[in-house]
Amino acid sequence: MKLLIPDTMETRPITDRVKESLFMILQNYGLLAGARAADLFGGVGSLGLEAISRGAASVTFVENSPEIADVLEKNIAKAAFGAQSRVVRDNAFRVGAPVGPKGPRYDLVFVDPPYAMTQEVGPGSELDSLLRILQNQVVPRGVVVVRTQRDKQPLDEYGSFRAVDRRDWGTMSVVLLQAQGDEQQASGD
Repeated sequence: MKLLIPDTMETRPITDRVKESLFMILQNYGLLAGARAADLFGGVGSLGLEAISRGAASVTFVENSPEIADVLEKNIAKAAFGAQSRVVRDNAFRVGAPVGPKGPRYDLVFVDPPYAMTQEVGPGSELDSLLRILQNQVVPRGVVVVRTQRDKQPLDEYGSFRAVDRRDWGTMSVVLLQAQGDEQQASGD
């Protein structure tokens, strides 16, 4: 499906080739079927909508720009995924992947901020702070997919998250960070 795109330079949708490769990796890890997912910095919804189309049970989209969030909601309606989608209009660096008061945590989270927001990826960076928020919003063994510029690759470890896979495509880098379960943290695995 061709997604609607706003008249703004704020979004940078992932290319179809890279998206296909990324989702093949996620399927090989068994991360999509029935997953409760979140698409932070959701933009026009490319990653989250693809996740639903490949078997995710639901996706929470977080988008701060009102103009882009309006287009995102139109894309969700166009795909007929309204029942499986929720749009949160807020800053993902502040709220992470919001979990309802009694809602379950997420199995899969996409973190795809504008590149200008990931110029720093080390300790104390906005990315580091976001991943610390996500520690309480992702299930043990859940995965966070982070996309950055190739020359700004995320660290191998952020709190309870450990890198389990890295891929580079053109000028971008994608890392899969897995939340360690209690037994993994105790054994150091």
